[in-house]
Amino acid sequence: MMLSPQERERKKGMFAKALRSGGNAETKRYMELYADFSQLGYTRDLADDYADSFVNDQKKPLPEDIIQAAKLFDRIHDYGSAEFYLEMLKDKKLNNDDKFSYCIEMLKIKSKQGHWRDAVDFRTENINFMQNHSKKVDMKQLADMYIALALVDCASKKYMPAFKLLMNFGYKPQGKNDAKLLEILITGIYICSKTGNQESIDNAIENAHGAMKLFTEYEHPWLKAYYEKQIEEAAQGII
Repeated sequence: MMLSPQERERKKGMFAKALRSGGNAETKRYMELYADFSQLGYTRDLADDYADSFVNDQKKPLPEDIIQAAKLFDRIHDYGSAEFYLEMLKDKKLNNDDKFSYCIEMLKIKSKQGHWRDAVDFRTENINFMQNHSKKVDMKQLADMYIALALVDCASKKYMPAFKLLMNFGYKPQGKNDAKLLEILITGIYICSKTGNQESIDNAIENAHGAMKLFTEYEHPWLKAYYEKQIEEAAQGII
């Protein structure tokens, strides 16, 4: 999910960005793209425009913007472009928060492409850092890590360990409109789809629909249909 302009302003990195020439123009541009996102959701145009505005056209793009560009391409299933942008950070010195996000996204992208050996190697290289830093993050960020780790196991065809890791790490639901819980459950559908067991797929779909029934509102008008599509795609082995 894209940060709102207000949330983005609160992030530490925005202070450095505002000091750069054209900082106000960049803030305005972000607001324009966020307005598009609020109306239309994740689109090819949004991913391309964000990447152009905040990465490709910048001499020194911020790591958080590179990661955000990768996330937007991931959302439209363009894993190759997502990995292209993440690779920009491969040899960069990152602060711990950015490195944590980078590791999560790289694990997800490698796994979704079926590059399980690369994903396992990357996990081995970074797991100590991820586990140590995970003690300092909130529950939703912790969930992101376990989703990524479960996807690595799934790509390695270790379906039961992947499912157990995802469901048993101790996520605490955050009220009725819990988008992160739904993301966990949709990832569970995807893992079940890889097993080919229709009963487990049906049960996982039922759980996700049950979580959706708890929603009393959606942050954006397109989100309900988007979640329904995610559930349908996950059952077909697409995430």
